[in-house]
Amino acid sequence: MLENIRKDIERLVAAYEAEKEHRRNLEEELLHCREEIGVYRKQIAELDRQIDNLKLKSAFLASSGSDDEAKDRIERMIKDIDRCISLMER
Repeated sequence: MLENIRKDIERLVAAYEAEKEHRRNLEEELLHCREEIGVYRKQIAELDRQIDNLKLKSAFLASSGSDDEAKDRIERMIKDIDRCISLMER
């Protein structure tokens, strides 16, 4: 009877250690997945920014006709915005 109890305890300890190792592996996998999600979120944000820039560029191209004209127009708008901001800060 005492021997059976010892064997049961050994089995329980072995099962506990196995579950503990399994939990550690799952925690590592979860951490890795969270890191991947962070990378993917950054990629999505960058792609969204690129899409917005392309939409803006195509809108300017449609109204101006060429890449250089669109670029010049955007640069003038940025300068105007910067000038307005500096006037507001005074």
